[in-house]
Amino acid sequence: MKTYEALWGTALVVTSLLATLICFVVAILMLWRGPGWINWIAVVLLATICGGALFTIRRYTVTPDAILVHRLFWKTRLPLGGLQSAKFAPGAMRWSLRIFGNGGLFSFSGFFWNKTLGVYRAFVTDLRRTVVLRFPTRTVVVSPSAPEDFVRDLTATRHG
Repeated sequence: MKTYEALWGTALVVTSLLATLICFVVAILMLWRGPGWINWIAVVLLATICGGALFTIRRYTVTPDAILVHRLFWKTRLPLGGLQSAKFAPGAMRWSLRIFGNGGLFSFSGFFWNKTLGVYRAFVTDLRRTVVLRFPTRTVVVSPSAPEDFVRDLTATRHG
């Protein structure tokens, strides 16, 4: 088993910082000045920050049969059965549309679509370190700290 950190790229740092700051400031102002019903909006904004933080991607572990995506309190298991290819493709998420998921509050994760990849699932923290994993019925994008080594380890695991 080999573990790779999920380093944050500039886009994630900026997006997370700005979104957190805006949500926090607006929520505090609402709680301080608003009437009772507006407090619920403040609670939703604060819950959005906390919810996003829970889905933070911390690292990836390559095991003989799966990739484990480590979140804050749990792991998402991506079985390697049927893996057709793993390719380091910097900027693979460029021009993507988010179908369902998180577009930059502590991670880029969920389901996305772009012309090159079609529909894919993302577990990404750095848009410049993206690795595209192709399976017969799905495509997954991850962003390990050392993408070339990650691809090499996956290839060795698959053929070893």
